[in-house]
Amino acid sequence: MFDALSERFDRIFTRLRGKGRLGEKDVDEVAREIRLALLEADVNVGVVKQFVARVKERSLGTEVAKSLTPGQQVVKIVHEELVTTLGGVTGKLTMSPKPPTVVLLAGLQGSGKTTAAAKLARHLKSQGLQVLLVAADLQRPAAVEQLRVLGGRIDVPVHSAPTDPVAVARGGLEEAARLGRNVVIVDTAGRLQVDADLMDELRRVHEAVRPHDTLLVVDAMTGQEAVNVATAFDEAVSLDGVIMTKIDGDARGGAALSVKEVVGRPILFVGTGEKLEDFEPFHPDRMASRILGMGDVLTLIEKAEASFDQEEAARAEAKLRKGQFTLEDFLDQMRQVRKMGPLQNLVSMLPGVPKELRQAEVDEGELSRIEAIICSMTPEERRNPALINGSRRLRIARGSGTRTQDVNALLKQFKMVQQMMRSVAQGKRPKLPIPGL
Repeated sequence: MFDALSERFDRIFTRLRGKGRLGEKDVDEVAREIRLALLEADVNVGVVKQFVARVKERSLGTEVAKSLTPGQQVVKIVHEELVTTLGGVTGKLTMSPKPPTVVLLAGLQGSGKTTAAAKLARHLKSQGLQVLLVAADLQRPAAVEQLRVLGGRIDVPVHSAPTDPVAVARGGLEEAARLGRNVVIVDTAGRLQVDADLMDELRRVHEAVRPHDTLLVVDAMTGQEAVNVATAFDEAVSLDGVIMTKIDGDARGGAALSVKEVVGRPILFVGTGEKLEDFEPFHPDRMASRILGMGDVLTLIEKAEASFDQEEAARAEAKLRKGQFTLEDFLDQMRQVRKMGPLQNLVSMLPGVPKELRQAEVDEGELSRIEAIICSMTPEERRNPALINGSRRLRIARGSGTRTQDVNALLKQFKMVQQMMRSVAQGKRPKLPIPGL
């Protein structure tokens, strides 16, 4: 996520932090490098000019001149201006005092709109709201069925009918009243490009349901084209916000950094992966911290709280303290960590992680292999790996589709971990399994 931009900022600020004082020439050089970094990230030219001008003006002011650490003060200024560019404050949906609250989703075909509808429904349901999905996209083949399947996976009802989009949308409001649902999410049709038919249909659906929020779903990987699309839709139906999908695959970040200042509409939610749980509110301050390599501890904590079973975590902690941690416990903890989303995203949220580690490819397949090996063991073998002899290793390898060497490696690593756990439980300094330590 924003890897290229993060790397450029990291290089700029590494040199900057080493300077005792900053003159006008130093500030000009930093401003020029920031400008190039943002342009390479596909940020809108007008947004780049405004951003650099604000940073330069503040960097030449008294807040930097009188600072004991001018370099760090400039980093702070860039962080604050990034927050402003990304929207300033965290946006929220407008919840109607008289249910149901109606959320209308619009966007081009291929932007991930139908999946975003299900992700938003899951997110709102987790907050205790009763959601109804309305499949008003009758243009794309199988769009209705796709939403029904996704709705079934999150246990949210889906309304549709083989009529026309306006009738389906109106019927959705009636169905919500009948079922006592307090939020209605309407998924509308998209096209491969902005055209008159698309906008006319969207306006008619908009007039029929009078949504409290009209959100545009855009693909972050389309860069500046996402901003152009947002501008066209805003002129047609007056958007209230944006859902940006596939942000995990956007190495540059131009769309996210441009849409608020160009269109004047905030990013409310972002899709961070393919799974339905890979969806989160957009926090400008947290995203700015991620871009600058400062981590995002608050989001990491929220994901952990949402994913981890508190009682199970307490039991695992008690076993760790007693040195009784088993492969079964390890499997449970690994599964809970994987619920938090792609590990690559989690690493980027940790503060102080070297850029080499942030940019390293995390092999999710290796975790799947470990899970397969443990699942191929009997409950007795998981609780007491000492039982696993040669014939059992061969059976486990065949059952998991791996090699006996893979089984051996896992058992060896887990034995070292157990030894470390016992040392910690006894109040001793653990011996790290690293040569020379």
